[in-house]
Amino acid sequence: MLIIGIDPGISGSICFFQDGAIKDVVEMPTMIEGKKNKKQVNGSQIFNEISEKIKNVDKKNIKVVIEHVTAMPGQGVTSMFNFGQSFGILKGICSAMQLSVYFVRPAKWKKYFNLINSEKDASRTRAIEIFPYYSSNLSKKKDSNKADAILIASYFFETYKKEE
Repeated sequence: MLIIGIDPGISGSICFFQDGAIKDVVEMPTMIEGKKNKKQVNGSQIFNEISEKIKNVDKKNIKVVIEHVTAMPGQGVTSMFNFGQSFGILKGICSAMQLSVYFVRPAKWKKYFNLINSEKDASRTRAIEIFPYYSSNLSKKKDSNKADAILIASYFFETYKKEE
């Protein structure tokens, strides 16, 4: 089974996880929009990234797991709208590709990895502990979004079988 774990948002990541191992992790493809050079997710490039990685895999064996995010207190209206737009683009692309899409709340996968009330960087540390062979790809603080995508995919891999 190929699991595509997605940490949505401009600074998110997409993890391709197969048979308990990380195959690849890519930063969320983005593009510049408008006069203010604001970033937004690049839906076309997301489609291309996913298409390339799944071309030799039966769609029945692909599960897409997107972190189910909601508005957070103190976050601005514009940034929340943009975040929601990114989430919607990801849902739309995966649905149009006819892939099975699942959602996991941050609290659920973070509790599983004992990361509730921990610092943002704790997910990077945990991903390195679980997947030491991938540690060179998680060496920077900004790689915590890659780690989130990895842990989202890993969480689904470890818990999905139990629910079948």
